[in-house]
Amino acid sequence: MVEPVDLLIEDAWLVATMDDERREIAGGWIAVDQGYVVAVGGSSDEQPTAHRHVSAKGCLVTPGLINTHHHLFQNLTRAYRPMTSKPLFGWLQSLYPLWTSAIDEESVYLAAWVGLAELAMSGCTTSTDHHYLHPVRAGDLLSAEVQAALDLSIRFHPTYGSMSLSVKDGGLPPDDAVRDEDEILAESERHVARWHDAEFGAMTRIALAPCSPFTVTPDLMRRTAELAEKLDVRLHTHLAENSEDDEFSIAQFGRRPVELYEDVGWLTDRSWGAHVVRPNDEEIVRLGAAGVGIAHCPSSNMILSSGIAPVVAMRNAGCPVGLGCDGSSSADAGSLWQEARLAMLQGKLVSGASQMDARIALEIATRGGAACLGRVGEIGELSVGAVGDIAMWRLDGPQFAGVLDDPLEGWLRCGPFAATHVFVHGKQIVNEGIFMNEDLEDVLTRHQIAAERFQP
Repeated sequence: MVEPVDLLIEDAWLVATMDDERREIAGGWIAVDQGYVVAVGGSSDEQPTAHRHVSAKGCLVTPGLINTHHHLFQNLTRAYRPMTSKPLFGWLQSLYPLWTSAIDEESVYLAAWVGLAELAMSGCTTSTDHHYLHPVRAGDLLSAEVQAALDLSIRFHPTYGSMSLSVKDGGLPPDDAVRDEDEILAESERHVARWHDAEFGAMTRIALAPCSPFTVTPDLMRRTAELAEKLDVRLHTHLAENSEDDEFSIAQFGRRPVELYEDVGWLTDRSWGAHVVRPNDEEIVRLGAAGVGIAHCPSSNMILSSGIAPVVAMRNAGCPVGLGCDGSSSADAGSLWQEARLAMLQGKLVSGASQMDARIALEIATRGGAACLGRVGEIGELSVGAVGDIAMWRLDGPQFAGVLDDPLEGWLRCGPFAATHVFVHGKQIVNEGIFMNEDLEDVLTRHQIAAERFQP
């Protein structure tokens, strides 16, 4: 007798598997057991017995979405009025003092908890985080946010970020926001040893992430790449973000950001860069040939007036492209659905209506993110052996009236929208659009108190 599986999601309007064949299954179902997909089929296929059945009638079912760039701590200064009209450099220089003055383990834990809950409600099941602010007095901030993800059962891929180049050395951050480079490398190795899980289906993995060319030295970038190779972990940083980034790199280092990226050993498929708004045509070719991943952050790029990234050209060149919400006080909203929709709209605007659609945007939000994180075949698809990370989207109500023949296009062209049900490793964390954690209201109250310490 065959044992029942743990979970059977059945009778979907459409299952968009995002597997190698990009199968779309009308009337589809997915079986999950012990956290992994064990079968996927359609209405004519025999379904396994299950301990739990979840009806997906009227729903689009997709892999859980993947967030490849974020700064979770920044939701403590969201929509802070004095910062809402500044481009990147002025925005950062004004916020650094607020962040460094109050950041500690408790505030980072609360910010990560709230931010990951918000992401989950938008269909996100795996998130990275680029936490680069580590004042000496603040404690173990990376471990604080890892603990939040563990408490929420959300798949987490944080990065140990760093800043070493302060204002007195020609950088952007204040002196009390930076750390000694030898200490940064030692801390990087310590966090990988403590938290990084290289096993298939891991809930926690660590990458190394010097913040940007205007906050670290080329030597730290180079030594971090060497350390990542030694530890077999991935690399992440901001890259070619806006015109100020270009101008700083040329003035300080005598080369453009992508040239610097190559000089310090980062032009490799081990790395993925955030934003990548301003590469020229020749740089796009070099990035693609090396397989460098791209975290596309459309909301943030517009809010900070950085520009629109050439996503279609970078994908065509060979770059894996994923989505990122970016900082919660620049983009302000932590919705992967919103980023997918904006990626679709921007792609149509700059590359032509036929060059970007909902299916490509979903691929960027799932398989593209998995490629950036080095986890293709593991996350970002619904195929046998992949993790049971699943988002369900009910397509009903006034905003979907008239969507008849293509639920996937309707999912992204209509809305606004949040996920109906979300499962991570087979465990349900969102039900009927509500985040399933009894501590939510208490954590939101504590987060409010913490946020008040950051804003004068």
